[in-house]
Amino acid sequence: MRKRRKILTVSTAVVAAATLPLLISPVVSAAAREDDDDSSRIARLYAPPPDRDSYRQVARLAWRGDFRDSAGLLAMVRTPQAVWYGDESPERVERLVRRTTRSADVQGRLPVLALYNIPGRDCGSYSSGGADGLAAYEAWIDAVAEGIGDRKVLIVLEPDSLSLLPSDCADESNADQTAVEQQPAEEQPAEEQLAAEQQTAAEQPPTDLPPLPDPGASTSPPAASAAQDAGQDAAQSPDAQAADAQSPDAQSPDAQSPDPRLPASEDPAPKPAEAQEPSGLEPSASQSPAPEPSAEQPGTLPELPPLPTPDPVTPDAEDVGDLDTPVVEDQETAARYSEINYAVDALTALGNASVYLDAGHAGWHSVSSIVPRLIKAGIDRATGFALNVSHYQTDPDSAWYGRLISSCLAYADEGGDPEDCADQSWSRRHARRWLHAHVPDDPGRMKHFVTDTSRNGQGPWAPRAGAHLDAQSWCNPPARGLGRRPTTRTGDALLDAALWVKTPGESDGRCLRGTDGPLDPVRGTVNPDAGEWFPEQALELVRYAEPSVKVFRRTHGR
Repeated sequence: MRKRRKILTVSTAVVAAATLPLLISPVVSAAAREDDDDSSRIARLYAPPPDRDSYRQVARLAWRGDFRDSAGLLAMVRTPQAVWYGDESPERVERLVRRTTRSADVQGRLPVLALYNIPGRDCGSYSSGGADGLAAYEAWIDAVAEGIGDRKVLIVLEPDSLSLLPSDCADESNADQTAVEQQPAEEQPAEEQLAAEQQTAAEQPPTDLPPLPDPGASTSPPAASAAQDAGQDAAQSPDAQAADAQSPDAQSPDAQSPDPRLPASEDPAPKPAEAQEPSGLEPSASQSPAPEPSAEQPGTLPELPPLPTPDPVTPDAEDVGDLDTPVVEDQETAARYSEINYAVDALTALGNASVYLDAGHAGWHSVSSIVPRLIKAGIDRATGFALNVSHYQTDPDSAWYGRLISSCLAYADEGGDPEDCADQSWSRRHARRWLHAHVPDDPGRMKHFVTDTSRNGQGPWAPRAGAHLDAQSWCNPPARGLGRRPTTRTGDALLDAALWVKTPGESDGRCLRGTDGPLDPVRGTVNPDAGEWFPEQALELVRYAEPSVKVFRRTHGR
């Protein structure tokens, strides 16, 4: 009897797993009905074939008799979402893109393509990779364009490519580490080196005092700079040496140049001076102005005004200040803009391709920071911009942020400065007042945007304060849920579509959160590599979905 029951149970599970897609297809349709109903008048979005690992998980859940989670997971993977391309050769990506766009065209649906092959992507982190230089990227984009042809397609171009420029990579990857490393480096010259010089000055006077009569040049280093020769001529007598060394003249800009508290700029100059014994006295003389000698020789004060001829030095300081503000970007960042501009031109030339550039999300860049990047990347020739890709910001925050960016782009297009634009950190009342004064009345004159709602049902994750060195709140956060179902009927004049750009259920990478790993300290497991199926997270997205995934239809009248 037990054998028969076991065989019957296994057979039932196998049959359930095999026929589950057929049995609950009406349920899946009910779960995805929002997309069909809302977008039928505008565009119906394309649902690509699900990942094989997702179907395996659906079968395992059905095998265990967990039909609710199994049905919810199946509904999730069969919901319209973006198809990602990156790292393929030009020949292969052309073939794959052609297959996807043809399939969508046959079904009368609009495919969403996420192109992710920019050189140096993700700052070499979990999703590192991309094309090998500008020429390789241009060839890859040309192949994508060839695969699309004249078919309609919506393109999310290179997520994170503008919100994470090559110039941002050092700050993003080692922000905490570099901050810790830079602080001691900055404090050491001002405090530790000053104390060291004072100690050496206190130790050396007994041995260095005898040679004082010889070095007529001993006073020249304190006066070294533009007036060094004049200081040497006036320092031929010991009295003149003492007067020059102790006068307020030594505290002028000329006297500050050899100050031991400026080690960075004085590395080459002190070396020859340190070889001489009298140099040990110079720091002590420059560090302690010795008010007594200045009081004893007040007659030297009227003679000093001619010395403040360091007017020729001030232009040098201004020139140095100009050099500190780079006018030209680094080579990799300039190449990034060239790559995006090329892709915009090549893809928009197809005629039926809507191209949206990366603009990060509401919790990342300010409006005045991201808008100049969009402008440099060719937003004027693109359809619009994409927000919240692979992130978790709520729909209201993304909509508000998108409106501010679109308004700032219109303001800048009329000659305004993006620095003056309303920002998401402003109060709503203040921002609305700015929008009322500067936003065009016609939304058609403004850039539109799309948002990623694949995982924002519960909003962004907030880790416990101080729990980890690096929270990595973007990396496989726990207890997140599916968001709004994909649709092109949004009710917002500037929002073209709510999309599932990030494939729900795929891992963001092995999140170490500042630890040595290999475990994710938040989850206590080893996360799959970026792009691989993550069964635990997939179930969380279904269980915590907002709105919830409806997998069982209620009988009318109940």
